[in-house]
Amino acid sequence: MTIADVAREAGVSAMTVSRALREPERVSAKSLERIRKVIDRLGYVPDPAARALAAGRTNVIGVIVPSVTNNVFADVMSGIYGMAEGTDWQVQLGNSRYSPLEEERLVRTFLSQRPAGLIVSGIDQSATTTAMLRQASCRIVQIMETGPEPFDMMVGFSHLEASRAASRHLLAAGYRRPGFIAARLDPRTQRRLEGFRDVAREAGVLDPGRIITTPRASTVTLGCELTADLLARAPDTDAILCNNDDLALGALFECQRRGLDIPRQIGICGFNDFEMMAVANPAVTSVRTYRLDMGRKAMAMMIDALAGREVGQPSIDLGFEVMARGSTRRGGAVNPL
Repeated sequence: MTIADVAREAGVSAMTVSRALREPERVSAKSLERIRKVIDRLGYVPDPAARALAAGRTNVIGVIVPSVTNNVFADVMSGIYGMAEGTDWQVQLGNSRYSPLEEERLVRTFLSQRPAGLIVSGIDQSATTTAMLRQASCRIVQIMETGPEPFDMMVGFSHLEASRAASRHLLAAGYRRPGFIAARLDPRTQRRLEGFRDVAREAGVLDPGRIITTPRASTVTLGCELTADLLARAPDTDAILCNNDDLALGALFECQRRGLDIPRQIGICGFNDFEMMAVANPAVTSVRTYRLDMGRKAMAMMIDALAGREVGQPSIDLGFEVMARGSTRRGGAVNPL
C-alpha cells in the first residue's frame, strides 16, 4: 500500500495526501476527512524512513532509561508520556538495563532513525556515547541529574547533595554510629554513597565497616539481607541510610524482626519517598525526589525546543526534600539540615 493508492482512492493528488499526513492544517477539512477515511479503510501505514528523508527527521522522541521495572523511572516515564499526549510527537522507549554498552547501542540505533529528539538518563555516558550525543543533529535532554556540561538541556537534581542532607538529618536527630546500605551501584548510587561518606567523615563518625553494598538489583528482601549483614558486622549501628526505599523497607522489617526499637535504638532513612514510606509503621523518613515533574519538564523543554520557542534555563535543578518521619524521630529532633 502506497501513498499513491490512497491518493487515487481519495480523488486527490499524492502531494495532498503527503501534506495531510505532515501538515494537516494546510489541507481543507473536507479533503482531510476523505483522506483519513481512505487511510483507515485501506490500512495504510506511512513509511517512517521516507518521511524522515523528506522532512530531515521523524516525529519520534527517543527516551533511554536504565530500567522499565524500577518505580523511579516508571514515574518519570508517566510524566513524559503525559506531556506527549495530544501532540504530534511519538515517544519510543529504550531500556539500557544499566549497561553503558547497551546505552551506546541504543543511542546509535535512535540516531540512525533521525529522531526529533533524545531524552537520556544521567551524566555518565561512555566516551563513544558522549561523542555521538555531542555531534547529534537532534535536540537532547538529560534527566535524573544535574551537571556542569549538558549536551543540550538538562533537568534533575544533585544526588550528592540529597545524600548529604539525609546524612546530616541523621546526625541532627542524635545518631552517632550511622551505616549505609546500597544495591546496583550505578553512578547515582555512587554519588549518594559519596555524600554519606562526606558528612560522616566531617562529623568524625565514618566507619567503612558500616558500609554494605552489592551490585545486585534492589528488592525489599535484599534490604533485609544487607541490614542483617550490617548488624552482624557492626551490631552497635544506630542508624541506616538506605540507597532507596525498597532497601529501607527491608531494613525496617529486619530491625523489627530483631525486636529493635525504631527510632530510639536505630533510625532508618530511605531515598525517593514512594507512597509506602508514609504509611509504613513507623512511617519511614525518605528523601523526596520529583520524578513525575522531571518527566513532565523534560518533555516540555523538548517540545518547546522543537517548536523553536525559547527554552529559557537549559539546566534545571528540581531539588529534593528530606521528609522526616517517625523512623528517625529520636528525641523529637527532625531537622534535615
